[in-house]
Amino acid sequence: METFDAIIIGTGQAGPSLAARCASEGLKTAVIEKDKFGGTCVNTGCTPTKAMVASAKAAHMARRGDDFGVEISGDIQVDMKKVKARKDKLVENSTNGVENWLRETENLTVMEGHAKFIDNHIVEVGGRKLTAEKIFINTGARPFVPPALNHVDYMTNKEILDLEEVPEHLVIIGGSYIGLEFGQMFRRFGSEVTIVEQGDRVISRETPETSKILQNILEEEGINFRLKAKCISAVQTEDQMTVSVDCESGSPQISGTHLLVATGRRPNSDNLGLEHTEIEASDRGYIQTNDYLQTTVDGFWALGDVNGKGAFTHTAYNDFEIVAANLFDNDPRKVSDRILNYALYTDPSLSHIGMYEHEARGSDKNILIGYREMTRIARAKERGETKGFIKILVDADTERILGATILGVDGDEIIHSLLDVMYADKPYTVISRAVHIHPTISELIPTILQNLEPLE
Repeated sequence: METFDAIIIGTGQAGPSLAARCASEGLKTAVIEKDKFGGTCVNTGCTPTKAMVASAKAAHMARRGDDFGVEISGDIQVDMKKVKARKDKLVENSTNGVENWLRETENLTVMEGHAKFIDNHIVEVGGRKLTAEKIFINTGARPFVPPALNHVDYMTNKEILDLEEVPEHLVIIGGSYIGLEFGQMFRRFGSEVTIVEQGDRVISRETPETSKILQNILEEEGINFRLKAKCISAVQTEDQMTVSVDCESGSPQISGTHLLVATGRRPNSDNLGLEHTEIEASDRGYIQTNDYLQTTVDGFWALGDVNGKGAFTHTAYNDFEIVAANLFDNDPRKVSDRILNYALYTDPSLSHIGMYEHEARGSDKNILIGYREMTRIARAKERGETKGFIKILVDADTERILGATILGVDGDEIIHSLLDVMYADKPYTVISRAVHIHPTISELIPTILQNLEPLE
């Protein structure tokens, strides 16, 4: 038995920083990784996908050259091998950076292999048995694939990153964030794209209006949608994938050359040996934690996607900050302190913070709303990026910003000006009276807040 003060399982966004912090606090620490250092974000999520989104944007803007008076002779071609090489280099630098950082940290032992509990506070990895008073689980999540598709050569968000050719026809099952990002990306690379969604609209967590506007934007780029699809299945031949969909309209079958399954994710908790511990998990496999990310066993914490409290890179890193603040800084931070915020990286991006419109209507608050379409913003018109809108919700009685949605150019950056006022717990007048730089998209934030109306 090897004894440590702290063991961290997994090196996603929370794990490495927590391991380094524990080690710097004088704890004899071990960190375990069974795959690639850096977790999903670095290897198969944020870093590689946003690198490829950038390549797709470049191709799209090249095709739009004539809109800006720029003449480009010949067809725009995408070299997927070069796209992949650029992406791979960025991923390699990030992954190596995380691994080197951990290996060079004093008082920290790095182990590679699959960690599994064999008892409370006893972890087995590669034949070695470890124990510690403090154990942190940061094992993330993986794609969920419906059993009906297991017999065909599908891709998930991981495998599709390794393509070295542009698919002739990419069929995507799942009309949420992953499906929409890859759909637009490969459409801009030159693929025919069909997105299949079981629900009656894409990105169902958003308002119906937002879902429809974004779908219209993607349809204008040539993406096909099949909604209300039931009993989805697939049959594969040598060079073709036939997907059966029981939709209310349209052909019952879709033939494509490649299939991407983007039907959600499941936590990596089922192969940890939790049955040998007293750690409790939900029916869906998420490890149960309290507001301080402590599990049902004293001395255990769960951070990141495996706890089901965020499923974003930024919330995973915030999990580290919460745990570290409570353990080492005498700073009682908690999960319920944070405000919901996320972005979908289509072009234009979709960003959201705080309360949704339907939640506002269902509350007993006196709600005001500010709204402006991107077509009315000078900077957006100058850039030829006029699709989308800005929507802000305000409590009329407390003058606090309750939430906002921006579907539009640079919205993923602009929305932080509103988020920061929310965190500061200041009235919306702080920003409505601010003088912003002209010409920018952000300069319309004060204007929108100066023209609030009751939410009907």
